[in-house]
Amino acid sequence: MAIVEIDKVIIVEGKSDKDRIKSIIREPVDIICTNGTVGVSKLDELIEYVYDKDVYILVDSDDAGDKLRKTLRKELPHAEHIKIDKTFREVAAAPLYHLASILLGANFDVHNKFLNASTGGI
Repeated sequence: MAIVEIDKVIIVEGKSDKDRIKSIIREPVDIICTNGTVGVSKLDELIEYVYDKDVYILVDSDDAGDKLRKTLRKELPHAEHIKIDKTFREVAAAPLYHLASILLGANFDVHNKFLNASTGGI
């Protein structure tokens, strides 16, 4: 069995965010949950782990998400920020077709069925 090196990492806030994203993406990606906050030691571990990877940050469009995004932007300046529409506020509450669309826009391979609201992308 071959070992697959995963070069892409998405940082999200919670497990429900992770589960939604995981169901949409068709390529190997490591999805890391911060559980809403990042302490100094966890942040140091995270920085070390993602050092040579393509990093994407996908957090909620609320005060807690904005605060986390600001911290991660400072500590991981090479990361790409993926933003959901403020209408949905939370990644876990955003329709699957919206998440698939923004992930596709960030060059992720997504399951086509999620790209249309009328075919199960809700």
